[in-house]
Amino acid sequence: MQQPFPQPLMSQCKTLHFARNEWLIKEGEPPPYLYFLVEGKAKIYVTHSNGKVSLLDFVAPHTYIGEMELLNDTYYSKGVQAITVTTCLALPLATCKEELLADAKFLRALATFLSTKATLMSKKYSQSLAYPVENRLADFILQSADQHIYQERHVTVCDYLGVSYRHLLYVLAQFCERGYLVKKGKSYEIFDEQALYNLASEVR
Repeated sequence: MQQPFPQPLMSQCKTLHFARNEWLIKEGEPPPYLYFLVEGKAKIYVTHSNGKVSLLDFVAPHTYIGEMELLNDTYYSKGVQAITVTTCLALPLATCKEELLADAKFLRALATFLSTKATLMSKKYSQSLAYPVENRLADFILQSADQHIYQERHVTVCDYLGVSYRHLLYVLAQFCERGYLVKKGKSYEIFDEQALYNLASEVR
């Protein structure tokens, strides 16, 4: 893995651990650190003016978190919450921001990261129009599950995938009938992970 931060600043870098459901960044608050996710998974939320909360995206390892706040003083932070136990490298923005913005090599790497991120977001949007719900739901389940347990709120999933509540329940029931999932109370246990990967591979 390429070093995520400039070498002269690594002495100020911390390793931070977050429990499942712990907030890395609270929405609307300036993050104290620029994070680089090393291990685990997280998700990004936004609250709209009407009070509705939407899941925007997932964060995987080798991803920066808080880069928009580094580049834009007026950017309003989205909420970032750990899905699993998560480990991040963290650089304090209060003492490192000016040096980061003056480092050409770091800024080139960050520009490449942002370009890749924008491409993936565009791809995600086009896939929402081109692929069936079962492929996109399989991918969603794999991204949001923790230790083979999937327990996202149905309304959140419907909003993210752009499907009706009824359609979502129908596809989940099909996954259970096929043996991909086993329903346990309000959550689902992943029983056939490979089958979900096969479906998800179409949209990855």
